Amino acid sequence: MRHIVTEFVSSWIRGDIIIRFPTAAELSKKNPLAIAFPTDPSVNQELKIKEHYIELLLTCAGISPATSEEQEKAVAEVFRMLLMFRSANRIEGKIISNDLEKRVAQLEEKLLSTGKLVEQITGFLFKEKKPIS
Repeated sequence: MRHIVTEFVSSWIRGDIIIRFPTAAELSKKNPLAIAFPTDPSVNQELKIKEHYIELLLTCAGISPATSEEQEKAVAEVFRMLLMFRSANRIEGKIISNDLEKRVAQLEEKLLSTGKLVEQITGFLFKEKKPIS
């Protein structure tokens, strides 16, 4: 689960994915004009959701002081929020895994070494042969 959260957060920071947090307008469906008034609790709810998410990320990253239990709890909470955001269609984009990048790098290395082997083999096969005396 920690790996999934790490990949997701990395993708979010890079801008590969977008999270649409609930807005004050969505949180206050009863009165669309309530956004104009800063005393409306939906504005505070919107800010609290975003602040809570950032606090969890800081805990997961080890920036905020926390015990290992608190970090594990934060990872679980971020994972839960990601599931909620995904199920509500609030996440856009694709998460590119570091594993994919590693696999591409390994594939490039293998391709280079294979190319060198082919050059050596063809060099050996088409090398001028010395006449037998």
